[in-house]
Amino acid sequence: MKTMEQKNVETVTAFIEDIANQSILEKTDQFFAPHIVEAFMDRRYTVDEILVQGEKVIARIFMTAVHLGNFTGNAPTGKTVKATQFREFRLIDGKIAEHRGWFDTATLLPQIQAL
Repeated sequence: MKTMEQKNVETVTAFIEDIANQSILEKTDQFFAPHIVEAFMDRRYTVDEILVQGEKVIARIFMTAVHLGNFTGNAPTGKTVKATQFREFRLIDGKIAEHRGWFDTATLLPQIQAL
């Protein structure tokens, strides 16, 4: 029998990997979030690592995308990039009750030769 934590990990992983949820993963309160959506196309999200403790699940996610628009003053490069995103989920009764997200732009900027 699966534990509550195992079920929570499965729920979060399925949520992240479901293409219908991709637009949700692109939204954060960070200043750069809308710019990422405009500058990077063909975004795909994959789970790299998940930590779970009770109802809380933290996921490190890799976003791969093609740099086809201006981003922070950097012209499009056409390069495929890989950026890290972190998501914190809280689950109640096996369902996602809330989540927050952060993009790690420090992993993204060097790939498009931003100084």
